[in-house]
Amino acid sequence: MSDADGGTSRWHAGSGQRGIADLLDPAVHASIMAAAERISTFRCARDARDPVNQPTINNWLEAMGLDNPRFQAGEAPPTMAQAWTMYGLGGKAGPDDPLHAMMVILTDAGFTGVLGTNSEQTYNRYLKVGEQLRVETALDSVVGPKSTGMGVGYFVTSRSTWFVGDEHVASMLFRVLKFIPKGSA
Repeated sequence: MSDADGGTSRWHAGSGQRGIADLLDPAVHASIMAAAERISTFRCARDARDPVNQPTINNWLEAMGLDNPRFQAGEAPPTMAQAWTMYGLGGKAGPDDPLHAMMVILTDAGFTGVLGTNSEQTYNRYLKVGEQLRVETALDSVVGPKSTGMGVGYFVTSRSTWFVGDEHVASMLFRVLKFIPKGSA
């Protein structure tokens, strides 16, 4: 779908054969898209709770069933980037967290189901013990409504970028389907 300038909008309806009115009240859709546009201005930046450390690396390696001497000598597996900046069991997302804010909007609109669909990750280098990570997260896109096997929903994509100081060390696009479960509408 193109916007008024002829470009592709990141906040758009699905391109399925059925129209929005066939899937969802158009006023609800308009409200969701307005919220997505507002939330797209949010930038959530936060530091990792702990610096990269060997005990956490050891626990992660054990949980994954990996045994690589490289990661016993002060380097972390690149795929651990997200682990350092997760909220933890008792942690809560702040009001500026764009993915959390969009999930609340959709839940409040009746889209109570959630399914992680995919993530695309890029690692620029290995992390080293002692480094302090920072993550910056933004809302990348909201696409829908779409009729899926799970129910009618929106695909919500966030973009996270990890830094050590000013150096970009990793990034991830994370996409979820937030939907109204079939049979509950």
